[in-house]
Amino acid sequence: MTEKTVTKAIKYRRSVRVYSDEHIKDALVKQCLVNASLAPTSSNLQLWEFHHITDKTILQKVAKACMGQNAATTANQLVVVVTRKDTWRKKARANVAHFDRVFKQPEMQKEIHRKKMAINYYQKIIPTLYADFFGVFGAIKYWIFQLIGLFRPVYRQTRWSDLRVVAHKSAALAAQNFMISMAAVGYDTCPMEGSDTLRIKKVLKLPKGAEINMVISCGIRKPEGVYGERFRVPFEEIYFKV
Repeated sequence: MTEKTVTKAIKYRRSVRVYSDEHIKDALVKQCLVNASLAPTSSNLQLWEFHHITDKTILQKVAKACMGQNAATTANQLVVVVTRKDTWRKKARANVAHFDRVFKQPEMQKEIHRKKMAINYYQKIIPTLYADFFGVFGAIKYWIFQLIGLFRPVYRQTRWSDLRVVAHKSAALAAQNFMISMAAVGYDTCPMEGSDTLRIKKVLKLPKGAEINMVISCGIRKPEGVYGERFRVPFEEIYFKV
């Protein structure tokens, strides 16, 4: 199978709401999820998980939690993109371990300053941003940073709700990587926000700190599965050259 170019894959991708009975390959979908994991992510924390559902019983339960919409009930497989903001400490430690390995290489021995900057970022700055206690620390940090911002540029997204948005933005970037990769190999997808996320968390046995970013149905489109021609507002209305 010849993969489509990026531009052709983007143009091919549509939100497909009715799938055929044709089977799609688990391994190929998994490879597309590997591509998803290569998406840019805030501070390289990778606060995401991808739950690839192929079991028919679980498929039915999640499809029901997706309000029984056609895109879910006719799908051959489902992928649930999950944010895990609660794992920031583990991911920060993983980054520190990575830099320890990198800077042990002979050619990096002289880059002590870069190593110190990288380690300090994950051991000091990330905890400053992410550590919280029922939203109290976040509110305090928010007002401190707003005050600092009166005098110089400063990062302002410091509340729990702000960082929650950051995690979901990164997860959405990964989801887009996945859907474009699927389109490139001739597979179809539909990102779904209409779902009972609490029920899905229970079906997948996710911890309290996990949040559903979106459910993506996967399969091979039927002609009637694409609801009409693609519509976009005129590009000139949304493009501003400064």
